[in-house]
Amino acid sequence: MSDIDQNNEATEVASFRYALGVEYAGAKFHGWQIQSDEGVRTVQEEVERALSVIANHPVSVICAGRTDTGVNGSYQVIHFDSQIERPERAWVLGTNSQLPDDVAILWSKPVDNTFHARFSAQARRYRYLIYPSPVKPAILARGVTWTHKELELSRMQAAAKHLVGEHDFSSYRAVACQAHSPVRTIHSLEVYQRGQIIVIDVQANAFLHHMVRNIAGVLMKIGSGEAEIDWSKEVLEARDRRKGGVTAPPWGLYFVDVQYPDQYQLPEGGKGPFFLS
Repeated sequence: MSDIDQNNEATEVASFRYALGVEYAGAKFHGWQIQSDEGVRTVQEEVERALSVIANHPVSVICAGRTDTGVNGSYQVIHFDSQIERPERAWVLGTNSQLPDDVAILWSKPVDNTFHARFSAQARRYRYLIYPSPVKPAILARGVTWTHKELELSRMQAAAKHLVGEHDFSSYRAVACQAHSPVRTIHSLEVYQRGQIIVIDVQANAFLHHMVRNIAGVLMKIGSGEAEIDWSKEVLEARDRRKGGVTAPPWGLYFVDVQYPDQYQLPEGGKGPFFLS
């Protein structure tokens, strides 16, 4: 063996890959992704900082789906590589000791190098929570979207059916959306009530920028009687964002689940947020 080979072998460091579940309240964050502007608080920055303390080296994480400013996560999944092998207790409890109150690590699991939090995901799920009431809520003011309008659940349920399946969702994505294709497949889109809260529960292979919030905006307008039930279909077929409804606020939106192949045996999502359970 040459001196060069010996040196390479001596400096080679084992790498371990870990998957983690993350929960966060998005109200005080400018989204998940680290921003170039100084002083802008993001979930990714907080998580990487905390993990780096426990790993004793800089850590970069990949997430299943980036969330926008104000959007919550009750079951975000991330992965990272480390030269350090740590038990689950260290990655969970240790990292949580370094995190602010509005972010928490839920679980940790070692995975092989074929796992990728984003590219291995087969489906993602969001829930949008609406609180229709004449009076605004003080508790959960940034955990639900409040409307003073009465919403008819049956109208929203009928309108939601038009959006299930594979479609061009150009009318339901943000103008600044950078996705190469507007085509997405919604596997399920249910609208139901839990107490006073109306829940829009949507699962798809992937989502476009503002897609769920734009769907919520259309369904809320239909539920209030300001548009006909078939308007959701008309908006879809227009393939023009200018024909769509108002983008609903971020406060009621939760990233609640990601599905991966069974081979990785990751913990199942709690289909949060916890106060709906």
